[in-house]
Amino acid sequence: MRVLLIEDDKKIVSALTKGLKGESYAVDSAYDGLKGEELAKVNDYDVIILDIMLPRQDGWRTCENLRRAKVTAPILMLTALDDVDDKIKGLDTGADDYLAKPFHFGELLARIRSLTRRHSEVKTTSVELYGLKLDLNTHRAFRNGKDISLTSKEFALLELFMMNPDKILSRSDISEHLWDMNFDPKSNVIESFVKYLRQKIDKEFDKPLIHTVRGAGYIFSENKH
Repeated sequence: MRVLLIEDDKKIVSALTKGLKGESYAVDSAYDGLKGEELAKVNDYDVIILDIMLPRQDGWRTCENLRRAKVTAPILMLTALDDVDDKIKGLDTGADDYLAKPFHFGELLARIRSLTRRHSEVKTTSVELYGLKLDLNTHRAFRNGKDISLTSKEFALLELFMMNPDKILSRSDISEHLWDMNFDPKSNVIESFVKYLRQKIDKEFDKPLIHTVRGAGYIFSENKH
């Protein structure tokens, strides 16, 4: 998944970026409200983490402008303010959730998971298709009951496939959700991760689930392509 972090404290940005990347999120960052608004309007993010006290344009105005521009990504407001009136103002401008500093990183992750499930209409903590099951909380995968060990990026890629069954995902679709704006479109990193994932979920089973659609991308399906 791809996250936009709009926060002017560079130490917080550095710490959160490191933590989120460790959970296999792609992270873009902006240090002021106007730059954050610009990025949110041109890129497809799964979650926007938005501080309130920002230079050039505060978080309330940024959130309001994004909703007026029909940006529908879930917005989690992140601030040192813990006043009820500030929370109400944030929610009234279009935010989906509110988290006051200081906070535990685990709680931030839980809020992100909750927002993305709500936004995608996936209400459960697991996804199961074609004998393959993902536990979204523990990041464990099983096929026909067999435990499959995945890296965080492999899990994120498999989750993206399973959230879009029988749908062709182009390299652009995959990079937009799993890599940040510094991703080199000429690299073969996506092909490499698809190869690694196939070796783990398809190699020892009779029916492959990840298929290459020549000239178009990849598709997660139990049918041949």
